[in-house]
Amino acid sequence: MDNFVDERDYKLLEADKYTFLVLRRIIDTECSLLLTDHERLIICFTGSPYPVWIWTADGSTREEYEFAYRIVMEKGLLNREHKFNVKYELAEYFIKRAAEDNQKLTITMNLFAYDCPKAIPPSSRVSGCIEVCTEKDVEELIIFLDRFHEEVQVDRKSIEEYREDAEKYAATGRFYFWIDDQNRKIASCQYAPTGDMASINMVYTQKAHRRKHYAENLVYQVTKIVEDAGYTPMLYTNADYAASNVCYEKIGYVLRGKLCTLG
Repeated sequence: MDNFVDERDYKLLEADKYTFLVLRRIIDTECSLLLTDHERLIICFTGSPYPVWIWTADGSTREEYEFAYRIVMEKGLLNREHKFNVKYELAEYFIKRAAEDNQKLTITMNLFAYDCPKAIPPSSRVSGCIEVCTEKDVEELIIFLDRFHEEVQVDRKSIEEYREDAEKYAATGRFYFWIDDQNRKIASCQYAPTGDMASINMVYTQKAHRRKHYAENLVYQVTKIVEDAGYTPMLYTNADYAASNVCYEKIGYVLRGKLCTLG
């Protein structure tokens, strides 16, 4: 296994470009662990609190799954502190194999991957407008980041770490709020480009303003911005949140792939 990627790995991930778009982005960054055979297996871990991404080729054998399991075990990642984003076939093998070692692994989240061939305007309009996040909004953005990660229970950090993220996001010009007619920040959303695609994430609505279509309108507007910039919009959702998935489908998102989080 090599600890560098090249064109062979990019070609492998192209076949799973929806479900593994984040992996495609992070393999080019500084990682705590990066291993690949350039053919059947890629393992990437940027560092805590983020999950370990494991890409396996479709139709992998039991021996290949065992090889992946052994690497994860040897690297100390099966210590009850890490989660793994994987295909369902690998998840099934890991769950059974971990049980043999008296460890319990379970699927903690089912994920859908969507893209948007053509954005459809929301049928429900709301008051207010979209506004890009800037340096002056960092303090409020920290609150959004804290509440979002606390609610979804993933990638949680300290306030100091959220501040670093907020400053970085504000500097990109790709983080947005929905501002209501009383100048309150109601919802948030950002996008991150990777190749010819851009993932939309950090979709969050303040609790007092949910079920009023703010997120739907904000995601639509950001989707249009992504389209106009020449990218194909995509996003991940929790497959068990039916209401939000219907919301995305209404504005043009189409289900393209499935994976799961193992923990």
